[in-house]
Parts: sequence; C-alpha cells; structure tokens
Amino acid sequence: MKQKKIFLILLFSAISLVVFSQPSFEKIIVSTDLEFIKLTENTYIHVSYFDSPEYGKFSSNGLVYIQNKKAFLFDTPMSDSVTRKLVSWLEDSLQVSVVGFVPNHWHNDCMGGLTYLQSKGIKSWANQMTIDKATVEKLPVPDVGFADSLTLYLDNNEIKCYYFGAAHSTDNIVVWIPSERILFAGCMAKDVYSKSLGNTVDGDLNEYPKTIQKVIAHFPNAQIVIPGHGFFGGKELLKHTQKLLEK
Repeated sequence: MKQKKIFLILLFSAISLVVFSQPSFEKIIVSTDLEFIKLTENTYIHVSYFDSPEYGKFSSNGLVYIQNKKAFLFDTPMSDSVTRKLVSWLEDSLQVSVVGFVPNHWHNDCMGGLTYLQSKGIKSWANQMTIDKATVEKLPVPDVGFADSLTLYLDNNEIKCYYFGAAHSTDNIVVWIPSERILFAGCMAKDVYSKSLGNTVDGDLNEYPKTIQKVIAHFPNAQIVIPGHGFFGGKELLKHTQKLLEK
C-alpha cells in the first residue's frame, strides 16, 4: 500500500510538470533574435537572444502586459534594434501601443533598448537607485524614480513594483501583476535548471538571501514566476534560488 501511494504521488507530480511545461504555451518566433511566449490573453514573455564574446549566445526574458490595445513593457532586449522589432511586432501584429516601461535593474539586458523607447515618447519608471546608477554609468536614464514601491495602472488594472533589497544587483526590483498572478522577478530569480547564481559582481551576496525570502513571503499567490534568463515556472524558481544561495 505504501509503494502504491508513493507511485501515485510521483505520477501526479509528473502530470503537473507536463501541464506546466514550456511547450504547452504558444511560442511566436519573430526573428532569430526575438520570440514571444503567450502566457495569458493579456500577457506575453518576450525572449531575445544576444551573442556575447564572453558568454556566447544567450537569451533574456521580459514581460508585456496588455489591456485594451495598450501595453506596458518590463525589460527590453539588449539593443535598440531588437527593441524596435519588439515594439513593431506589438504594434503590427497585436495592434497595441506601448505606453509605459519599467526596467528590473540597470544592466543592458534590462534597459538596453531604452534609447529607442524614449525616441518613441514612451514614459519610463524605475527604482531611483537604477536612475542614479544609470547616471553614473552614462547610460540612458529612465524618466521617473521611486523608492520602495510604486503602483501604476493600465486601464484601472494595477501594476505593483517593489524594491525588497539587493540581490543580483543592488537596485533590482520585482513587478507583480495581481490580475494575472504573474511575478516578473528578473535576474534575482534563477530557473530550475540553473547550477549557479550567474553574474553577481554588481550584487550583494549577504543581502541576497534576505531579499529572496522577502519576495517568497510577499507573493504566496504567485502562479507564474519569470526569471531574467531561462525557463519560467512557479514559485519553485524562488525556492531553487534560495538553495543555490545556501550552497
């Protein structure tokens, strides 16, 4: 009887994994360096690819949230040219206008396309620490800063931005879409296949565990968690990141 119970638990776990697997979501290939994954009627992950002399070809994730033909963008691809493709596809294929942008932190896999967005007159919000760092690094600077948290609205639907502390970078935030139960955690969250924390040269390994714990505690109802790179999933991504930090 005990063996049968263990088998049923394992079978249920396998079924759950298959149901939530990446292939069960619609993927739209725009070009060799840009794809979209449709999560819900209102949300897409944008996946962009970049060839780095140091790391080779790798992908980066961002989020698009849509309401009534208007969209907010969270993180850009690493270049203005791919960001142009992203915005053009949203405009031409979905007939939506990007009306706002929020980067996760100051690195170019989050705001490498900010110059293009600003050329389009798209307003941007960011952690004030991100604005300060971008200013020091002589990078394009987001328009409006916030300290601990910020609530934005897209057709009366809330977009919640939070700074919980340093992790992958000292300025990294998370974005919560309550209506979709989607948490865009960015680079502080690692996908379940990650064997390491990746690049933490601009982060704080002492604060990282505390920050992740705050995020886990604050979003018990998160159904989808999106990391900055790799596969999305559920809250297990945050737990996996915790385990990597323990190592």
